[in-house]
Amino acid sequence: MSNTCAAGLPFQTIGIVGCGLIGCSIAAALKSRGFKGRLIGCGRPGANLETAVNRRFVDAAETDWAKAASASDLIVVCTPVDQIVRDVRTLAGAARAGTLITDAGSVKRAICEPLSTGLPQGVVFVGSHPIAGSEKQGCAHASSELFEKRICVVTPKSAARSAVERLIGFWQALGATVVEMLPEDHDAALAQTSHVPHVVAAALAACLGASNRHLTAGGFQDTTRIASGDPELWAAILLGNASAVVDGVRDFSESLSAVAQAIEKGDKRALIELLRCAKENREAAIDARPGRVTDREGSESGEMIE
Repeated sequence: MSNTCAAGLPFQTIGIVGCGLIGCSIAAALKSRGFKGRLIGCGRPGANLETAVNRRFVDAAETDWAKAASASDLIVVCTPVDQIVRDVRTLAGAARAGTLITDAGSVKRAICEPLSTGLPQGVVFVGSHPIAGSEKQGCAHASSELFEKRICVVTPKSAARSAVERLIGFWQALGATVVEMLPEDHDAALAQTSHVPHVVAAALAACLGASNRHLTAGGFQDTTRIASGDPELWAAILLGNASAVVDGVRDFSESLSAVAQAIEKGDKRALIELLRCAKENREAAIDARPGRVTDREGSESGEMIE
């Protein structure tokens, strides 16, 4: 665990909307790092909300969004990316002036642009994307260390600097390293580092013939692990970042074609160079990660509300 501490956060009550993997991991991280305020879990009645209460991730469960919003100083929206804009507007309508709202979605432009205007006076939205997660879903898989030594991207659009600083402090208190980006820059980058890799893993898994399933081992399973992510959640992410994802898929197709061409021509030198470049690029990417965390690879999506 990092030395970060949540005890000094400037929030008395934090509402977490969507008590799945991400939402409950946020709650667990706050509790483990000494947050002294109140945590309200908000969502639909069901197993996730019950687990959040039973495991004492949250202090109270609420299915009435307006009631939860009106009691919160900070609201973290952990719902599917295609619902976040609507959900933020609903919550903002019941929130008090001074309330800060953020999200955990892995698409930012489609969320931040419409929410840069039209919220009630005194209610501020600043986008977030904690680049952490798992192909596993639900509150039962929550971890207080999920954000430890992970990047969280914050995408202020037009918010006051004071609100942005409060949000940065929040994510840092959970162990994350915060990076500020423009929403469109975030989406272009995440298409390459998260969204296209999911497409590739899914396409590879879809190609597997039923008669060969028993022959898969570590290589296939490691490469396709993230294809186990929730299909509805990922469809929303890919459609929400469609232009950048399509560009990324085309770039990948060119790279794949180069490999196929080298093999077809029997060009060992070209093939070795392509494989060497890939090896060096992957190792450099691992070295560039905060804390060089290599044992907790995860899907970088938000979590579907339950």
